[in-house]
Amino acid sequence: MRRALVTVPVLFALAGSLAAGPPDRPLPARMADTGGGTQLITAEAPSAGSTRGRVTWWELRRGRWTKAGSAPARFGSGGLVEGRTREQGTSTTPTGLYGLPYAFGIRPAPAGATYPYRRVTERSWWCQDNAARAYNRWVEPRPSDCRAAEAEHLITYRAQYARGLVVGFNYAKPVRGRGAGIFLHVNGSGATAGCVSVPAGAMDRILAWAKPGKRPHLAIGTASGPTRITRY
Repeated sequence: MRRALVTVPVLFALAGSLAAGPPDRPLPARMADTGGGTQLITAEAPSAGSTRGRVTWWELRRGRWTKAGSAPARFGSGGLVEGRTREQGTSTTPTGLYGLPYAFGIRPAPAGATYPYRRVTERSWWCQDNAARAYNRWVEPRPSDCRAAEAEHLITYRAQYARGLVVGFNYAKPVRGRGAGIFLHVNGSGATAGCVSVPAGAMDRILAWAKPGKRPHLAIGTASGPTRITRY
């Protein structure tokens, strides 16, 4: 009897499939890491060139990930790219698994929200100047070494920054040139400059749902390929 030969590409495909787990399992259960908490937000796009996708928020209950809500999402106009090699100014959304340091907004926090929340004022800026000491940080007021042309005056984005969450991309130990000011925020008129955005009602529901004690994280990725969300 002749033995069937399994080619190397097929073996790699099988290995990738096994690593991701059966597709009928909840998405967080198929991921390499979820951050160690009991809440998770996933932002998944069909492919790296996509500017649209879906955000879903999940809760770990009795050892099983359960969907708590979902909404359509927008990504960067440049698509998605591996977060570890992203370059500033490319309008790409960085893939990876990130903490969510705090929430913020021009409007007050929604009813029921307990996540740390910072109100935007006329003095609030996000510094994106690679030469500034406060690179990739909220500054209030804007320091002299952070040029206005290289910073976001947060209050001018009244729709997008009505409410949002700071994403911990390039945040703990910022790498100059990697990118700054990545948020999960309310939709604007189209694709973002690298953030993830959702409708205003969905942003309110996420903020009312997120609990700091449950250590929520945000996973960003694609359905397949090198930046697939199950890698993170």
